[in-house]
Amino acid sequence: MQVILLERVAKLGQMGEVVKVKDGYARNFLLPQGKAMRANASNIARFETEKAQLEARNLETKGEATKLSEKLDGQTFVVIRSASDGGALYGSVTTRDAADAATLAGFSLDKRQVILNAPIKELGIHTVTVRLHPEVDCSIRINVARSPEEAELQASGKSIQELAAEAEAAADFEIAELFDEMGAAQDGEDL
Repeated sequence: MQVILLERVAKLGQMGEVVKVKDGYARNFLLPQGKAMRANASNIARFETEKAQLEARNLETKGEATKLSEKLDGQTFVVIRSASDGGALYGSVTTRDAADAATLAGFSLDKRQVILNAPIKELGIHTVTVRLHPEVDCSIRINVARSPEEAELQASGKSIQELAAEAEAAADFEIAELFDEMGAAQDGEDL
């Protein structure tokens, strides 16, 4: 099916281009989302008359997205989740969780704007892309932790695995010290 793009669509083309796409992609995504319209004589003529308005609206929304991007870029949001001692989450952090965390912090984000390259299934700080406009992206960081205190430790640069290793080493040292004291006490009794 031939369609006229009403906005920039990733991996497809720029606004105003007439492109050939599969029928299902056009019917189920491009047309209902208002990203394109069928390429026939009447729609092409209509697009030419509305082109200036569409470009002006696109520039306006791009400007707003750029301003929001400057505020949002580099922000860190905390998501609290249950996890094992090894740092593996019981479940995963989704685009909805990231969008909700940003919304709680005062930014208006929709889950469709958040792009995860892979599901977040471990504790730690993860970088996530946010697409505010087809031409404007920014990055945010999601700090996934079991508690707010743990999130602060992670933000300071320590990973959960390092903290667990330190705690285990301290416990091993205390046990070794206890056995040394018991051995010294036993040696004193034998005399």
